[in-house]
Amino acid sequence: MKFAIALFSAAHAPSSRRALLFAQAALAGGHEIVRLFFYQDGVHNASGSVVTPQDELDLPRQWRTFVTEHELDGVVCIAAALRRGVLNEEEAGRYQREAVAVGAPWELSGLGQLHDAVQDADRLICFGGA
Repeated sequence: MKFAIALFSAAHAPSSRRALLFAQAALAGGHEIVRLFFYQDGVHNASGSVVTPQDELDLPRQWRTFVTEHELDGVVCIAAALRRGVLNEEEAGRYQREAVAVGAPWELSGLGQLHDAVQDADRLICFGGA
């Protein structure tokens, strides 16, 4: 089965951990992940500037490792990211900001990427959000 996964919750939220566990289990079960799409507060899961306390799980690091190891398509909604100050080098330069929080393996792109993923997937699984 082909899955598209959308994550709407921040890095410290339980649903972010559940999303990662689901994605790991899906691949372990022989399924395919067409795309991971991080939207709303979910963009913080792709941020390299999140500092997690030592006694907590570092989900942004775990997501980055997971996406890199499995060569997955990890897309961060550009509008949601800009609104939250989660910028890549190109956007930081465009808006004259010093902070760069997103790099490889993430891609900043629009909601059209989620639409395309839904067209290619058998199921869209969403985590978090209201």
